[in-house]
Amino acid sequence: MPAPAPEPTPRLAVIVTCHGEGGLVLDAVRSVREPEPVEIVVVDDASQDSATRRTLDEIERAGLKVIRLEENRGVAHARMTGLDATSAPLVVPLDGDDLVEEGALSEMADRLDNDPEVVACVGDLLEFGDREVLRAVPEHMDPYRVAFTNEYPITAVFRRSTLEEVDGWRRRQTPQQGYEDWGLWMDIAERGWPIAHLGPRRISYRRRLHGRRLNHQAREHHVEIYRALRESHPRLFAELPEHRRRSNLSGVRKLLYPVVYGERARVPFEHLLKPIADRFGIWTLTRR
Repeated sequence: MPAPAPEPTPRLAVIVTCHGEGGLVLDAVRSVREPEPVEIVVVDDASQDSATRRTLDEIERAGLKVIRLEENRGVAHARMTGLDATSAPLVVPLDGDDLVEEGALSEMADRLDNDPEVVACVGDLLEFGDREVLRAVPEHMDPYRVAFTNEYPITAVFRRSTLEEVDGWRRRQTPQQGYEDWGLWMDIAERGWPIAHLGPRRISYRRRLHGRRLNHQAREHHVEIYRALRESHPRLFAELPEHRRRSNLSGVRKLLYPVVYGERARVPFEHLLKPIADRFGIWTLTRR
């Protein structure tokens, strides 16, 4: 009697990180629905609430790997722990309160398989919760944009080799947490590495709007963290004139980006002004 065929080795690893998201973590895990095996690991960044602990127990009973960190050290450390605990060649970070769009990961993996030069694949993202906004993600890596603000998503499909070369989401320049994803996209932009996009209005993941998310807290220390990002990416900022020339932004937006974004301090009542700007398409390229 022939031996059973071995299980196919997953090409995708999803790292779900959480800290106090309760039952939402289970929703995040269940949103990973692909027509192929996917390696999933949940990394709990020392949650103290009983709801999250019960949810993690349920996930573990379902047979998925759960790593419980004893000390809260931030999302970068949690993701790197998940990276070390997985082996698939393509890696997807997912916050414990967000959702992946069904089938999008396999489609993004196909894009990477078809173009070995591309280091990551993105799609548009849908923000939902208090309001619903479809945010258009740039179709190409634009170093000029990313030098001033991060318009690229948290959840994307990255090559493991890319993450390992730039040391993933780790940031050592400041004790303040936040903007780890922005730093990663700066790493990619500085090296001139290309990315792929699923196409206009093709959603890759859904970002939940609720509470005080980490980047909301990071904006309280925006100037300090942004200066650290500039210092750790000297080539990116030294070549800004050339990046500006190559950017496909309109002339007006090229002039406005250094004024509106960059090192400027946070605008008072920004959390109230942004939904109004979204309604009129000021901060979004597409919406619904």
